[in-house]
This record gives sequence, C-alpha cells and structure tokens, in this order.
Amino acid sequence: MPESWKFDEDGAETLAADETVDELGARIGRGILESWLISSSGRLLAVVTNTERAMVMLLDGIGDPGEHATDPEAAGFSEGFILANGQHDEYPDEDTVPLTDALQIVRRILISGNPPADAPWQVDR
Repeated sequence: MPESWKFDEDGAETLAADETVDELGARIGRGILESWLISSSGRLLAVVTNTERAMVMLLDGIGDPGEHATDPEAAGFSEGFILANGQHDEYPDEDTVPLTDALQIVRRILISGNPPADAPWQVDR
C-alpha cells in the first residue's frame, strides 16, 4: 500500500498530492510559513519558507537528522523564514530552493515517497 500523507495536526485529513500542494500554497498565502506533513509510515516532511525560497526536509521520524533539497548554484543567504514558534531564521540559499521548485519536490515526494531524481538533495544523516 502506498504511503499516505497528512498535515501533522490533530484531526487533519489525508489529502491527494495535488490537494496537499494546493493547501500548502494556501497556508503560505495566509502567512503560515512552517508546515509539517506526516506519512502513514511515520516519516515527516517539513517545508519552511520566506515565500520566495523554501527549505524542504524529509525525515524518517522524530529525531532523525534527515535530508533536504539543495540549490548548489545558489549563493548568499535569505532571511524571513518564520517558524511556528515565532523564531525568525536565515538559511544559506544553497540549502533552500525557489518556492515553485519546493512545491514540485513536495508533490513528487507525496506521490512516490522520494524526491525527484533530478532535484539536488543532501543526506544529513
């Protein structure tokens, strides 16, 4: 049975990949810049954005250092990544991707369980 994903909140329902990406975009539009999804197998998918770039992380579970999408050609830093607890973060651009790319990466993970083969990716384990 394929993995299913839902937003990691009490009572959140499982949505299809396209619906989840649409909801993620809507959340960002409402100013919710940190979102976590949990899979039926316990994996976690995090997206933290500043509305231009996003950090996309995939973890095997709580406490796993995980892996994340990268943009090896990017230089500099971006700020404005606001976590749910109000913390403001700044990340190297090479550790984030443009938001449109992030949403496509998330969609592929939701469908196949893996990031796209052509998406640069760093394992942090």
